[in-house]
Amino acid sequence: MRMVRALRAELGTEHGTVQRVASQLGYGTESVRSWVRQADIDEGHLPGTSTSDAARLKALEQENRELKRANEILKRAASFFGAELDRQHKK
Repeated sequence: MRMVRALRAELGTEHGTVQRVASQLGYGTESVRSWVRQADIDEGHLPGTSTSDAARLKALEQENRELKRANEILKRAASFFGAELDRQHKK
């Protein structure tokens, strides 16, 4: 990310680097700060959930919701057809 590279190029030169780079690039200071922090996490410099892990977790949670929905549909279908077979068998 261009902004993170620009910020790292200036790190340690003087106080207010994040604010200056954010202003130069037209982004909010806190946005830039959070992007740099996420880049540090992604590169393994800080502990936390990396961007790729977060995306994988989100995909797995979506898959889990879909599987639960499908399972519920199958349970209802099995119950319905089981009841139908009982009615036909009792006739």
